[in-house]
Amino acid sequence: MKKRAIVWAALACVLFSIPPAAAGTLSSSGGATAQQPATPSAPPAPAPAPAATPQPAPGHVTAYTLPPDTYRKAHRLGQIAFWGQLVVFVYSLGVLLLVLRWRLAPRYRRWAERATSARFLQAAIFAPLFLGSVAVLEIPADIAQHWVMHRFGLSIQGWASWSWDWTKGQSLSLLLGIILVWILRAVIRRSARRWWFYFWVASLPILVFVVFLQPLVVDPLFHKFAPLAQKDPELTVALERMVRRAGEDIPPERMFWMGAAEKSTAVDAYVTGIGASKRMVVWDTTLAKMTTPQIVYVAGHETGHYVLYHIVKGLAYYAGCLLAFFYIGYRCIGWMLSRWGAGWEIRGVNDWASLPALLFLLTILAFLANPATSAFSRYVEHQADQYGLEVTHGLTPDAGQVAAQAFQVLGEVDLADPDPNPVDVFLFYSHPPVPDRIRFVLNYDPWSHGGRGEFVQ
Repeated sequence: MKKRAIVWAALACVLFSIPPAAAGTLSSSGGATAQQPATPSAPPAPAPAPAATPQPAPGHVTAYTLPPDTYRKAHRLGQIAFWGQLVVFVYSLGVLLLVLRWRLAPRYRRWAERATSARFLQAAIFAPLFLGSVAVLEIPADIAQHWVMHRFGLSIQGWASWSWDWTKGQSLSLLLGIILVWILRAVIRRSARRWWFYFWVASLPILVFVVFLQPLVVDPLFHKFAPLAQKDPELTVALERMVRRAGEDIPPERMFWMGAAEKSTAVDAYVTGIGASKRMVVWDTTLAKMTTPQIVYVAGHETGHYVLYHIVKGLAYYAGCLLAFFYIGYRCIGWMLSRWGAGWEIRGVNDWASLPALLFLLTILAFLANPATSAFSRYVEHQADQYGLEVTHGLTPDAGQVAAQAFQVLGEVDLADPDPNPVDVFLFYSHPPVPDRIRFVLNYDPWSHGGRGEFVQ
C-alpha cells in the first residue's frame, strides 16, 4: 500500500512532501520511517502465542506470486503510480509558478497589511489565503489519486467522505501554516543572512511536537479507534507477549483497533507516537485478512522501529535535510528574486509574497533528495523486517513462513507490483519490494546453524 500521511510532519507539511517520522507501516512500497527508541532486554523466549484468529491464510509461500490477471493489474498500478508521482511533482511546480505569475501572494500581502499592522495577524490572514489557494489549485491531482485508488479497488471511500477528510486535513495544515509563516517572517526580519539557520532551529521542536500529537489529536479526526482488547482479546494477549520479549512498554491499554474498512481495503498495523502518546494500532481489515501469528509478525516489525531507534534516526535525517534545504534555499532565493522578483511584485526575501518562490525551490530540493530519502527508509524497513523475524522466533512456529505469508497477503491486497521498475524503486520506494522481502524472510535463519539473531539475542 502506498500510504500518504494526511497531515505532513510539522514543517514538511507546509513546505514540501517528505515521509513523516511519526509512524511506521508495513506498507508494500510507500510508508514512513522512524520509531521511538527503547533499549531492549531479551528474556528467554516465552511460551508460544495463543492459537491464531480463525482467518484464511495463504498456502505454503515460496515466492511472491499473483494470478495472471492480478499480476497485470498490479503491474499496471505500479506504472501509473510511478508516472503519477512524476506528474504530481511537475504539476506542483506549475501551481507555484502560476501563483507567482498571477501575483496572488502580493495581493494577499496587501490585504493583510491593510487589515492590520500586527505581524501575527498578518500571518493569520496571508497564510490561509496563500496556502488555501495552492491547495485548491492542487485539488485535481488529489482527485486523480483518489480516483485511481477507487479504480483499482484499493479505496471504497465515497467522494463526500473523501471531501470531508480533505477539508479537515487542509484545515490542520492551514493552522500549522499560520505559525510557520509567522516564524519564517520573524527570523528573516531578525537576520537576512542567518534566517535559514534560525528557522531550522525553530522547526525542530515543532516537528517533535507534531509527532507527539498526531496519534492523540490528528488520527482520531479521520478514523474510529477502540481498545484492541475489546475487539480481539486473543490477539492482545499474543501482542503482549511479543512486546514483553522486545522489552518495550506498550501495555494493552495502548493497543488500539482502527476502523479502516469503511474507507479502504488495504491492511496495515503500526506503532506511532513518542513518550506518553506511544501506541500500537491494528486496522480492522488486518484482523479480517491475516491470522494472529501473521499480525504478531507485523507488530514485531513495527516494534522494531522503536527498539532500533528508527524514530531518532529518522528525525535526525529529516532535520539534516531541512538544514541543507534551507541553506540552499537561502543561497538561491536572492538570485531568483533579483531576476524575476520585480515582475512578480515581490519586494524582497522578507516580503510575505516571497513564500511561493521559496516553496518552489524547496520542492525541487526535496524531489532531488528522494533517492537518498527512499534508500534510508528502505534500509530501516529492512532492519524492521529482520527484527520482526527475530522477536517472533520461538513465539511463532516457523516464523519465516508466517512472515512470508504476511507479505503475500499484503502484496495481494495492496496490489504490490511483482516486477517493479528499478527507477521507481530507486526514486520512490520507501519499503523494499515485496518479492525481495519474501525472499529475505524465507532465507534468514541464523538459528539453524547454532547462531543467534543480530538484534534479539
